[in-house]
Amino acid sequence: MQIKHATLSALALSMMLACGKAPAPEQATPAAAANPKTDAAAEPSGKPVVYQVFTRLFGNTNTTNKPWGTLEENGVGKFSDFTDDALKGIKALGTTHIWYTGVPHHAVIRDYTAYGISNDDPDVVKGRAGSPYAVKDYYSVNPDLADDPAKRLDEFQALIARTHQHGMKVLIDIVPNHVARRYESLAKPEGVRDFGADDDTSVEYARDNNFYYIPGSAFQVPAWPADYQVLGGDAHPLADGKFAEVPAKWTGNGARSVQPAFDDWYETVKINFGVRPDGSYDFDKLPADYAEKDWQAHYQFWQGKEVPNTWIKFRDIVLYWTAMGVDGFRYDMAEMVPVEFWSYLNSHIKQQNPDAFLLAEVYQPHLYRDYIKLGLMDYLYDKVEFYDSLKLVMQGKGPTSELVTIQQRMADIEQHMLHFLENHDEQRIAAPEFAGDARKGMPAMVVSALISKSPTMLYFGQDVGEPGADDAGFGKASRTTIFDYWGVPHHQRWMNGGKFDGGALSPAERELRQFYETLMQFSRNAPALNGAYLELHTHNLAAGSAYSEQQLAFARYVERQQLVVVSHFNPQQGVEFTLQLPASLISAWQLADGTYQLQDQLSGQQNQLQVSNGLGQIPVQLAPLGSVVYQLVR
Repeated sequence: MQIKHATLSALALSMMLACGKAPAPEQATPAAAANPKTDAAAEPSGKPVVYQVFTRLFGNTNTTNKPWGTLEENGVGKFSDFTDDALKGIKALGTTHIWYTGVPHHAVIRDYTAYGISNDDPDVVKGRAGSPYAVKDYYSVNPDLADDPAKRLDEFQALIARTHQHGMKVLIDIVPNHVARRYESLAKPEGVRDFGADDDTSVEYARDNNFYYIPGSAFQVPAWPADYQVLGGDAHPLADGKFAEVPAKWTGNGARSVQPAFDDWYETVKINFGVRPDGSYDFDKLPADYAEKDWQAHYQFWQGKEVPNTWIKFRDIVLYWTAMGVDGFRYDMAEMVPVEFWSYLNSHIKQQNPDAFLLAEVYQPHLYRDYIKLGLMDYLYDKVEFYDSLKLVMQGKGPTSELVTIQQRMADIEQHMLHFLENHDEQRIAAPEFAGDARKGMPAMVVSALISKSPTMLYFGQDVGEPGADDAGFGKASRTTIFDYWGVPHHQRWMNGGKFDGGALSPAERELRQFYETLMQFSRNAPALNGAYLELHTHNLAAGSAYSEQQLAFARYVERQQLVVVSHFNPQQGVEFTLQLPASLISAWQLADGTYQLQDQLSGQQNQLQVSNGLGQIPVQLAPLGSVVYQLVR
């Protein structure tokens, strides 16, 4: 049974946007107040917003949702579902970049032999629709996504063009650490060789081998848990507990057994980047001072140097997509690949497109600066620090003070740390296993989007409270499946049969969507978010008011825009207190004693800042889970 997140009336949800009142009709709309520029064609001066969409789920209107269902039973979204109306709806969230997740051709359990594509073995594929991180052909796209699989690349190019026409840029996945167990490119350009085609399989390791081997041993499929059956027990001619791979290769997560465990990334094989089995490097080390050099210097460093064959293969792959019009990449598990490779790859990308958007998944904070400065990453996930701590706050398990500490710790690289509340790896906010209520993401989203110079990422369906509530087959509840053919119920109500107008949303879902639109458009346009930051939390905790660890307050400002942001994380009770602004902030804003008008950029409601003896005070009243973003009216 579908588990739905708790809803509330439109009136109650709108109260949470700020101080408990809807904006008066005669007031300026929040979106209008957010943009200090009057020229509609002017370049926004805020921060990038990445919209991650799981491409095969986005446009699927089928509501059958049979666990382990086939494409014919459960349906699938297509490139063509990203219509002009759909793209307008995505852009309404302030989106600057769409990350089309699952585009490169990965292993799927569906017969495409009529198009020359070999069948994939379900014993080494997760789910029926397959993991997007088991790439089978880096020079093509998933045939499931095309109306005509024979023209799948043409259809993707048309999607790139449509996205660009709507003023947004295109990101796709690159998964350098591993590929599908049967990598086989049909679309590779002339002269390009497949991964492993020229490997010496008699040795465990050679610098120019693309894979690692277990010589003399054959691969064995994992021993399945008692509660697991391949394809849910459905018959399939290749589901026989066998997969021919001699010699066996290392598994994608580095497992070196001929029989990986069920919890290993058994559907993939690990790529060799010139790292010997003992962990030592078989390539030139990047000098430490290159942390302070630009991409042009990195590019020159690699000219004339011998590099492992894998590096060249991935360079050719990314430049192929860049030349096609792709504007950047999201790199899966980048920390499992040496930073020197990233210096090499990213400098070559920047040589072709200096504005390329390069986003990496790195989960070890002590490596962040290396991958930014030596690896030339534009952005890293801020998961282990900011997201994990914010999740605890949302669950009522952690203090907001930890967010202040993290922001201080990340100050030197904050503009490189991408913030998010959901993605395909994380639980949905509305899932009972996370917060159980999409509303709990509202104050968290205000903090996440506005506290730093970091760009923000949204996951499709987040803006309407999708809970990811069902077991889809291989994919389990709390996360929207990335392994199965499936429909996404709350998102489907926003799609409204292909109108993409939210017409089937409940009043509460529509209010939530409006909250996200208002906040993210403000984030996209507000210049103060690229300016100075001052935490107001410590000062107000010591002030002796009702302000507590359930609130977070900070200021963001530049000369032409000054903001005070306050969020309240208690889902049951509202709060009222006088927010204290320290003398340092009043001085920085050059405010004399007196009364100043404030306007909340979420609701349009007015308030006042009183300055006396060089100190500021703002009376704040917040509903449960409420936030205000006060802009000083000059």
